[in-house]
Amino acid sequence: MEKKVYKNGSLILRDRIADGMALLTHGDTIAAIVPENTPVSPDYRVVDLGGQYLAPGFIDLHTHGAGGADFMDADPEAFLTAARVHALHGTTALCPTTLSGEFDETMRVFAAYAEAKKRNTCGARFIGLHLEGPYFAMSQKGAQDPQYIRPPVRAEYERFLDACGDIVRWSAAPELPGAMAFGRNLADRGILPSIAHTDADFDTAAEALANGYTHVTHLYSCMPGVHRVNAYRVAGAVEAALYYDGFTVEIIADGCHLPASLLKFIYKCKGAERIALVTDSMRGAGMPEGESILGSKTRGMAVSIHDGVAWLPSGDAFAGSVATMDRLVRNMVTLADVPLYEAVKMASATPAKIIGQRKKGILAPGMDADMVVLDQTLHVTDTIIGGDSIR
Repeated sequence: MEKKVYKNGSLILRDRIADGMALLTHGDTIAAIVPENTPVSPDYRVVDLGGQYLAPGFIDLHTHGAGGADFMDADPEAFLTAARVHALHGTTALCPTTLSGEFDETMRVFAAYAEAKKRNTCGARFIGLHLEGPYFAMSQKGAQDPQYIRPPVRAEYERFLDACGDIVRWSAAPELPGAMAFGRNLADRGILPSIAHTDADFDTAAEALANGYTHVTHLYSCMPGVHRVNAYRVAGAVEAALYYDGFTVEIIADGCHLPASLLKFIYKCKGAERIALVTDSMRGAGMPEGESILGSKTRGMAVSIHDGVAWLPSGDAFAGSVATMDRLVRNMVTLADVPLYEAVKMASATPAKIIGQRKKGILAPGMDADMVVLDQTLHVTDTIIGGDSIR
């Protein structure tokens, strides 16, 4: 078991940035954080941070792919490619995310995930699958394929759940027939139900919260805010997500899906303890701009990547992001004026808590040695997973 001591840098802790401290690891675990002048035995290998930041590794709860690969390709190599690209940008753990599709197609994704998880040695670790769909409001389908969108039916979703023990979250529209029971079923199994692609108003979202839906997928995207019904203003799912402390939210802080004004507003309403930064990235993340495909290579939709985001062919709506987690952290600092340690918390400690990863997301003794080194411009210079650099 190799022992290392990380020195000559700034540690990004949960509540502050600490200078003059050293972090010690024993193999894949953080062993201690001590004053930098503390004597350390010679069997520790010194890692000189050179004045950079050492932060907990980023955890992406919602990503569809990267590096030209999409998880809907249902190919272990696609999983490994995306995991590697995200790791190079500071992500040490992620939830591969599906799109609405055929039952058999989703089952192939399950099999590919299981195989890739066994082989994944140099990319962000897989911490469970996120199913995004197919139980959505057709009017809020976004870039999801409408031919697969439908209400939840217990016999069907229990086939998914019985076939795969790796599902950790599932996004759905709670106003659909059977969706409240669906949420309770997931929560009873320890799976996170999340509100997404929904027409739910404030009261329906509040009912969903009472039925297990404690998280809100890509806040503001594909869900109503305040709107008029017969001249009367009605609050929507957005307002419920901001109002109720029981909801955590995730945001795509790529600077495209949400402007700086809304990033600031969400942060003020929810605080870093209830906000997870997510990429919602498609296969174009980490790739040059140009033409691409959303979803599987065989059944996916042609999209165009330009101006730092993926677009539907119509050019009037986004088709997912091409962001990586380091870009989101930089944006929260530079666009939303969030303190660096709070921006990092939204990329690490908060998503870890949301998804139940108790040994990840914080620099503290006993936690996994999953870390990222950031230079003064907040670009990644090294990623450490399980105590080992992946560079």
